[in-house]
Amino acid sequence: MFTWIFWILAIWFVVNVIWMWFDLDNEQLQKTFAWINVAAVIIGFWVFYGATSVASLATWFQVLNWVNVVLAAIQFYFGYRRANGSSHKTA
Repeated sequence: MFTWIFWILAIWFVVNVIWMWFDLDNEQLQKTFAWINVAAVIIGFWVFYGATSVASLATWFQVLNWVNVVLAAIQFYFGYRRANGSSHKTA
């Protein structure tokens, strides 16, 4: 289980970063990816601390979990940056 979830999360991370990077202005997409990343982070930490770890992947799994936390924060920023209606426009 540990290895399978690691590889699923790693593939999701790569797809997520590539898709996010090429569509930064799509706020709905950023919000969707951010919330999916929250689920991925919860699952990732749950598996990391709950399943029998594989020594060679343990460090990388932990790094992947924390990088997903940072990525989710960035996606929340891009998804909700104009949500409060305070977009600044100049004349």
